[in-house]
Amino acid sequence: MDASPRSPAPAAADVLRLDALGFAPAAALLARHGLSLQRVADGERIPGSYWGDCEAGLIGCTVYARADTPVHSLLHEACHLIVMPPERRARVHTDATDSVPEEDAACCLQILLADQLPGVGRDRLMADMDAWGYSFRLGSARAWFENDAEDALAFLAQRGLAT
Repeated sequence: MDASPRSPAPAAADVLRLDALGFAPAAALLARHGLSLQRVADGERIPGSYWGDCEAGLIGCTVYARADTPVHSLLHEACHLIVMPPERRARVHTDATDSVPEEDAACCLQILLADQLPGVGRDRLMADMDAWGYSFRLGSARAWFENDAEDALAFLAQRGLAT
């Protein structure tokens, strides 16, 4: 596998969290892709979260997050929904896919979409992905994205999500 989901690493306290970004910019980005962002109260369990704790969740076309949800987690779960065929979105609950091409595409798209969020950008997002424990064959998100993401970029381009 080129890219794989991370093992939760709550000790990675220095990653950018949704409270620093604000819900409005994230909600606007998701809305441009036909998704909604549902804010979850602090301390409450996040519906549809695969990893639990502060990780974003997904149910149908809605991404769930708290203020302490890492931005990379929010983008990753949203990107799973964005890259899948629309007819599958409504049926999704918690676990988006077991498809390697979709997983790789979600990782790639979250890096690209980070540039559309103020104060985030791909450099910060890739650093946060590494700090959180995402696993890449080439050792880091940047190395994978810059040297080994051709298949993921082609997957996105076929769906009009990247050029």
